Amino acid sequence: MQTTTTQLTTNTNDAGKLVLRVALASMLLFHGVAKLSGGIGFVGHMLAAAGLPAVFGYGVYIGEVVAPLFILFGLFSRPAALVVAVNMIVAVLLAHTSQFFTINETGGWALELQGMFFFAAVAVALMGAGRHSVGGVNGRWN
Repeated sequence: MQTTTTQLTTNTNDAGKLVLRVALASMLLFHGVAKLSGGIGFVGHMLAAAGLPAVFGYGVYIGEVVAPLFILFGLFSRPAALVVAVNMIVAVLLAHTSQFFTINETGGWALELQGMFFFAAVAVALMGAGRHSVGGVNGRWN
């Protein structure tokens, strides 16, 4: 009986990790694809206004395209998730600092999307990709 319970727990844990990875990566990829098609000029302007080189804006492609693809496929998921978490911190600091302690018109936190991206990325970084991944449950950095 113990083996069946342990196997069921492992199966549902791995399925949960897959759902979390797919949700985080696919939703974040929409933002990355928008930046691929529309450019990142506005990010460069925000960086320049903060006194940073505008070329750092290309890091958005790593945080919103490359890292989510790694997370989606479950390859180097932990470091990729950390990249996404840092990307969200930078996005909040550059573009959303004034909204940090505000409520939106429906009563939610004004930064709930960025918060969900950040905390989902932290969860993936802590738990790894799981068995349903290219890296497999014993894959390095998974």
